Amino acid sequence: MRGDETYTVVRIIGNNVVMVHGGAKASEYVILGKGIGFGTKIGDEVSLDDSRVEKLFKLEDRDQLNQFHDLLEEFDPLVMEVADSIINSISQEFPGTLNNKVYLALPSHIQFTVFRIRKGMDIINPFLEETRISFPKEYDIAARAAAMIEEAFHIEVPEDEVGFLTYHVYSAVSHVPVGQLVKASNLVSRLVDTIEQERKIEFNRSSMDYVRLLTHLRFSVDRIMNQTMDVDNPFADQIRSRFKREYALAKRLGTYMKQDLNREVPESEICFLAMHLYRLFQGRKASKDDPKKPH
Repeated sequence: MRGDETYTVVRIIGNNVVMVHGGAKASEYVILGKGIGFGTKIGDEVSLDDSRVEKLFKLEDRDQLNQFHDLLEEFDPLVMEVADSIINSISQEFPGTLNNKVYLALPSHIQFTVFRIRKGMDIINPFLEETRISFPKEYDIAARAAAMIEEAFHIEVPEDEVGFLTYHVYSAVSHVPVGQLVKASNLVSRLVDTIEQERKIEFNRSSMDYVRLLTHLRFSVDRIMNQTMDVDNPFADQIRSRFKREYALAKRLGTYMKQDLNREVPESEICFLAMHLYRLFQGRKASKDDPKKPH
């Protein structure tokens, strides 16, 4: 950013956020900074060398711009203040550059959440346990965020909502879109259901078996989504011949992943999954055979 560039304020969003127009490309931007909106008027000029300016980001496309304007139509300034506090909390726990979209997505989510709770609408999160297990640190921050929302708006935030807030925390840190996280969680849940139906078992959601399975499936889905798995499995032939039943199940799971993610699932990934399933089922069998081990 050039420090001598100036922008014209077109909207005061809150004490710490203003919407501006200008710059080298004469575009719409959002400027974030402590106190940047306090005492500022529409039409005022803001320079990037202003000590209050912390972040400037461009509203990159028309859809994003329209979304932002829609967000502001009946905007509660308190929402932005709470969102700022939550984002500061995320920054303290995860040093580094956050995804700029969190500055729009989080307040929008909070606004809608408060509306739903005040209207008595149910908030149901079918992926709550999976989210808690997959993103423990982010979940802890989301729980604190929920407490901030409760205090600011005098409402009770259900635990299911903590799970949804966790997605926004993780998205801010990982730069993975919230929609992609929800899609991955839905797929992982479907894969677990398939395993239970195939083997006629039911996992204890608090057991280590379930935690290990979720962790493996989550990493597997993430690798396929991000196309980061390109490692040969030297035991592929042995796995296919020795663990035929587990390999067949892994192939079926791979078909679901390919359908949902529109990505090829490498044979090495299938084999690693088959090996994990074998260990999982053997561990469950040993646990049942040994009366000293908890089921």
